[in-house]
Amino acid sequence: MTDDDLRLTHVAADGTARMVDIGAKPETERMARATGQILMAPGTLEAILGNAVAKGDVLGVARVAGIMAAKRTAELIPLCHPLALTDVTVRFLPDSTLPGMRAEAVVRTRGRTGVEMEALTAVTIALLTVYDMAKGMDKSMVVNDIALADKTGGVGGPYTRA
Repeated sequence: MTDDDLRLTHVAADGTARMVDIGAKPETERMARATGQILMAPGTLEAILGNAVAKGDVLGVARVAGIMAAKRTAELIPLCHPLALTDVTVRFLPDSTLPGMRAEAVVRTRGRTGVEMEALTAVTIALLTVYDMAKGMDKSMVVNDIALADKTGGVGGPYTRA
């Protein structure tokens, strides 16, 4: 690691927080994929998969919530740049071995800064929406393992979580 790698980009010379100036950065195709999961009782998973939760289509609503969250990330995270997203995809994969649901959010743009925060926000809000929709059945659900899985584009190049 170099000193440049260690400097705090969101801190001005006087120590105050600031938004990073990305004006001189080149526009590139950017993609970020984030993952996470929600653990739940087997009966809750069955109810979600059978569309038998009183609040309705849990995964459909959670998918839309994740997409909406990606689009509003700059309103939630103070120093994030508002971005013109070109694609947001939220997917769920049931996993009876958890038991629960694995989630993935993939976000794309062409721009001067990455979409890691948008992908992380999308997967987090999607999973919290699953919790909200099914909490009447199972308040013991646990959201965990939210992480950036991989990203492409930008000066920093590609990243894949080990």
